[in-house]
Amino acid sequence: ETIFGMDEGGDERQQLIRLDDAGHIRSLTPIDAKHRWGGWSHDGDRFAFASNRREQSVFDIYVQERDAEDAELLLEGDGWLSVAGWSPDDSRLLIHEARSNFDTDVYVLDIASGELTPLTDDTDEVRYKSLSWGPDGDAIYCCSDQDSDTLSLVRLDSETGALTTVESGGEWNVDGVAIDDETGRIVYSENVDGYTELTVGDLAGATEIQPRPTPKIPSGVAGGVAFDDGAERFAVTVTADTVNANVYVVDVETGAAERWTSAPTAGIPESTFVESEPIRYGSFDDREVPGYLSVPSTEPDEAGFPVVVDIHGGPESQRRPSFSAVKQYFLAHGYAVFEPNVRGSTGYGRSYAALDDVEKRPDAVADLEAAAAWLADRPEIDGDRLIAKGGSYGGFMVLAALTEYPERWAAGIDIVGIANFVTFLENTGSWRRELREAEYGSLEEDRELLESISPIHSADRIEAPLFVLHGANDPRVPLAEAEQIAEEAEQAGVPVRTLIFEDEGHGLSKRDNRIEAYSAIVEFLDSHV
Repeated sequence: ETIFGMDEGGDERQQLIRLDDAGHIRSLTPIDAKHRWGGWSHDGDRFAFASNRREQSVFDIYVQERDAEDAELLLEGDGWLSVAGWSPDDSRLLIHEARSNFDTDVYVLDIASGELTPLTDDTDEVRYKSLSWGPDGDAIYCCSDQDSDTLSLVRLDSETGALTTVESGGEWNVDGVAIDDETGRIVYSENVDGYTELTVGDLAGATEIQPRPTPKIPSGVAGGVAFDDGAERFAVTVTADTVNANVYVVDVETGAAERWTSAPTAGIPESTFVESEPIRYGSFDDREVPGYLSVPSTEPDEAGFPVVVDIHGGPESQRRPSFSAVKQYFLAHGYAVFEPNVRGSTGYGRSYAALDDVEKRPDAVADLEAAAAWLADRPEIDGDRLIAKGGSYGGFMVLAALTEYPERWAAGIDIVGIANFVTFLENTGSWRRELREAEYGSLEEDRELLESISPIHSADRIEAPLFVLHGANDPRVPLAEAEQIAEEAEQAGVPVRTLIFEDEGHGLSKRDNRIEAYSAIVEFLDSHV
């Protein structure tokens, strides 16, 4: 049997729905709350999840029998809780709490008694991610940046919380770990300048790993490891610039990998897809900013290619060399694509990710201006045809670039973007406001700063044509953000097009909508750029 999650029109109020062996489906949870999956017990009789059904601003922990009509409330939370897994004997749950993306904590919850044991110090701002029970349930293995700028593979004693480093991240993050809790077989990943490097081995004692052959998988981005019975093989998803995400099965003994799936590419040969080039460019303070440049395989015109500068959201995120149908679509239409990981991005250490916090937000926007200058100096790029594109926080970056450096940009594409940090924080879902204030600044203490960096107050400086796209059901960045920036830009005399999808939320997920949206974007750019 399978349990899957589904919301309505992108509102993110995900229900858990059961699909039995006969193909019948039954809703297991109410539709007016968020439910976040926490996994089946090992015996398959129960499942766990987190939900804000009691109070929208916080998440509680529940366990439900597979045939029961309702769940048992085990723990009332006071923040962003999630279930990270069942102990090997199904007596305890591993609980993760996030106060921000860089301040998290770990607990063990005894299911029978309800006793909650903290394993980490909640006064320290430390990350703990990719949690996995070790064999016998005596330890937790995870990635943490305690006493380090990057994430390392660490072991937490499940009774005392004592932390021991298993593998140091060094320059790069150890960003994922999976353990078979019966055999002690382990797979962990390292994010090396965006590319995944996998290590396979066997736990030999608490902190030693006996290595196995390196998996022979394509170079790109890999994750989502799942072992078979006995852990002689594991499945992993791999994607690359020119390869849509596919499942590979790796033989632990030899490292040989077999591709098990053939993800569709709409009939387009993989050989026509373009691979990106990892690069570095200098910013205003001589800091090197990483990114990826993709250039069409056709010959540019005399002036060079127009280029879409595609800025990720988050801002705690990272552009990596993974397959993007949208990027390949732009490339096929003669647009180069540049994906900068401006300061504030993850993947390059905790200190780099903090360089855009609160009052330092404009420095990240200045990285875009430096990107524009770097691109303009390249012979294959037309520096007069630079397009800023981004979604969510990336949408804010588009609007900020257009208002702070209007002379640099020929067009802007704002998808579900933030125009006004004050109204965004006032109206975003209550369950995520505290997390976002930890990054952007709080309404109570930083309102003046938030107003000063909000593009809505400088919309009269926009010179480039602007295309604004949004989902009517967006619970993260409400529709009003799109409506107010479109109105202000139009009043400033800027050519503006808006496209609102009534059945979408925070982004474009439905195929027909994506086809309509990106066809319209290319048509808009062809007309104005």
